[in-house]
Amino acid sequence: MDFRTTLRRGLIALLATSALAATGVMAQTGTVPHHPRVNEVNKRIDNQQQRIDKGVANGTITGKQAIRDQQHAGNIAQRASADEARHNGHLTRKETRHLNRAENRNSRHIRKQRRH
Repeated sequence: MDFRTTLRRGLIALLATSALAATGVMAQTGTVPHHPRVNEVNKRIDNQQQRIDKGVANGTITGKQAIRDQQHAGNIAQRASADEARHNGHLTRKETRHLNRAENRNSRHIRKQRRH
């Protein structure tokens, strides 16, 4: 691997990290006692972020794809936060179902990108 490739991967990782911070996904980490639906959503977002990072690190996902995937995860996290705020930190079954569907779509998208 030459210097340009190493530099390019480092830049991509930096851009991906800054995009993640901008979307607010980092604020979603951790568990909330006695809130299993909230914890489920947060854990899935964290897992998807790890898969994106792994894809960028091994070169199966480009920086542009990673940023788009992180924005999708950020949108899901924002929706989850808004739903939680409406119900004193809880998620209803219906809201959880909608968030899970969005996470499933994002997860399938990440998986398809990593295959190619």
